[in-house]
Amino acid sequence: MKAELVLDARNGTGESPVWHAAEQALYWVDIPARTLNRWHASEGPAQWRGDEMIACIAPRAGQPGEWIAGMESGLFSLRPRTDGTLAATPLAPVAHAAPGMRFNDGRCDRQGRFWVGTMLMDMAAGARVGRLYSYAQGDDSATLRLDDLIVPNGLAFSPDGRTMYLSDSHPSVQAVWAFDYDADTGTPRNQRLFVDMQPLPGRPDGAAMDVDGCYWICGNDAGLVHRFTPDGRLDRSLAVPVKKPAMCAFGGPNLDTLFVTSIRPGGVDLSDQPLAGGVFALRPGVTGVPEPAFGG
Repeated sequence: MKAELVLDARNGTGESPVWHAAEQALYWVDIPARTLNRWHASEGPAQWRGDEMIACIAPRAGQPGEWIAGMESGLFSLRPRTDGTLAATPLAPVAHAAPGMRFNDGRCDRQGRFWVGTMLMDMAAGARVGRLYSYAQGDDSATLRLDDLIVPNGLAFSPDGRTMYLSDSHPSVQAVWAFDYDADTGTPRNQRLFVDMQPLPGRPDGAAMDVDGCYWICGNDAGLVHRFTPDGRLDRSLAVPVKKPAMCAFGGPNLDTLFVTSIRPGGVDLSDQPLAGGVFALRPGVTGVPEPAFGG
């Protein structure tokens, strides 16, 4: 199965792809560029720039055109302006565990709560200061749920909303965990190892869920997207023409296209991966689960 180039975006760190069904458009962010990006099959690309790095996004229910975002200093509501900038309204500031941190991976559970992790930007330090928070419509602040993480990533929820998945991308960890998830209270319990990715190609990065309850996760550094069955068995691995796929999301009119964003590392020879930082599409033969909006 060959990956199709959607856009030669040249993103520094292309992350958090989200299919917006009402617009039939794909949104994602480029973290270091501080941009929210949009691609539509007939309208082409668009981009808006913010004042802080934007790590993850989810659409806001009942607020057309607005997004909730995890950024550097906290959670914000974002609205694109016609001049190519973003209007940012603070929702919940966060006191980070250490200087030099930002938000990283995030998404909504099936009830519309926003789950998001933080990390130290100096990944090489391997500092276990990363945290996982949840934030619900009407909350005054984000709720700390887990700590002792390095690079929290790979958030996903099973189709029935009763299992939560979380990974840690750091080379010293490379694990994916599963939790029993109480959808009524938004509480994860019974953390257990779902996949040990140390012996597998690629570090676990961003993830998506299909209708069969299988977990798709990017194998960063390996140029692969892996599919794991609900019992943690590696089912298949699909290739993309770049070394660092970052996150995947199902989209298209029938949710049967797997979009993949990627990273364009600086200071290295890219002659063997000239499309690094691009957005790609795969046709895996399965359909995805619609992503809930925040507060929906």
